[in-house]
Amino acid sequence: MGHYDGVAAARSPVRSHDPAGPLRRAGRKVGRALHLPFTGTARGIRKATHAHGAGESGLGKLIELHAVNGAGDVMITVALASTVFFSVPTDEARGRVALYLAITMAPFTLLAPVIGPLLDRIPHGRRAAMAGAMLTRAVLAIMMSGAVATGGLELYPAALGVLVASKAYGVVRSAVVPRLLPPDFSLVKANSRVTLAGLLATGIAAPVGAGLQMVGPGWPLYGACCLFLLGTFWALRMPHKVDSAKGERRAHLLTHGEKKPSLRTVGPSVLNGLEANAAQRMLSGFLIFFLAFLLREHPLSGQSAAVSLGIVGVAAGTGNACGTAVGSLLRDRGHGPEVIIATMISVVFGTAVCTAVFFGGLMVAVLGAVAGLTQALSKLSLDALIQRDVPELVRTSAFARSETALQMAWVVGGGIGIALPLNGTLGMSVAAAILGLGALLSVRGLLTAARSRPGPKGRPRAKVP
Repeated sequence: MGHYDGVAAARSPVRSHDPAGPLRRAGRKVGRALHLPFTGTARGIRKATHAHGAGESGLGKLIELHAVNGAGDVMITVALASTVFFSVPTDEARGRVALYLAITMAPFTLLAPVIGPLLDRIPHGRRAAMAGAMLTRAVLAIMMSGAVATGGLELYPAALGVLVASKAYGVVRSAVVPRLLPPDFSLVKANSRVTLAGLLATGIAAPVGAGLQMVGPGWPLYGACCLFLLGTFWALRMPHKVDSAKGERRAHLLTHGEKKPSLRTVGPSVLNGLEANAAQRMLSGFLIFFLAFLLREHPLSGQSAAVSLGIVGVAAGTGNACGTAVGSLLRDRGHGPEVIIATMISVVFGTAVCTAVFFGGLMVAVLGAVAGLTQALSKLSLDALIQRDVPELVRTSAFARSETALQMAWVVGGGIGIALPLNGTLGMSVAAAILGLGALLSVRGLLTAARSRPGPKGRPRAKVP
């Protein structure tokens, strides 16, 4: 008993008279209070990205990786647009961007014949390929941070490398998605979730990048480097089944014989859908570069050039997000992908014609919003066509090939936008012509294929979930 009392007496004064005890407890409470918003937000994001089986299948990790990718890319865009584009005269800026696009064409012409077969022949390197694309941009961001303030020509090879790495990541990501589908989860729904995550991350990172830009021209690039380093780590932690290629075969854009399936051999819907999407992706590249220079010289009424570009960019981004959301709402209503693609290219074509006839700031913003919405819905519908009509044995390669073709169309559209004189009516007329050609090549075939599809008694029509 005496021993017990002695121990208690020895412990009691320490517990009651130690002045550091209350301070330590108060510090822990303050730490928990400060930590809670961040941990709570992280848990909320993780719950959303891993819902409906996405966590178990690994799709949730890809969603989070794509969000990091989008945030890093937009920070680099902010750094380049805020320093290089606005810091030199228009004619000099046009020449530099034209050079940039001309150099970009060479790598993109290599992506189509190289990336797809490389993924097929080295299937166990998909995680490494995504990690490599992330790490490459992290290194290039640091390299650009020293030259971004002066806008020297040495900046452009690094910016080119960033763009090529970004597009290569997009091609690999398209090939990876089919391997991470949860049970009862369509490919279109999975792509919709991934796309929405990228859009949300872009919207959050853009003002952060602008704030860092106010600190110094290189700070957005430092932020991008940190994000891409995180992406490198996350890419390597993707599930091992990402590198699985069991039962897959290569797909080609052209037919090379009966034993080598191509996008032409799976029916006209996929090819016509790809043509319509290529026209809309070409429009996207055209509008980005043409309006960038047009609004710089002739901003919207009462606005600066930067604000004018921001208004059109926000309109396009909002339209894209709405299109992705609408794609999910159509899942149970039987709208065939062919009909949706034909409708979307017709709608944006009509909008481009109206913009050319009634050219003005409001119509330009409307065209940006409509182009964003229709491009998102058309891409989701193209994914549905590939999922439905391309055999599983070649579906992954088909996604890689189609995505590369669309990225090349974007570059061609950007080149046309750089070459045109800064005349709004002329530019919108060219935009309408691009879409008109795409509609002429694809709409009739899409609608014919939609009518020839069996009804409820035959094979079920594909839906856009």
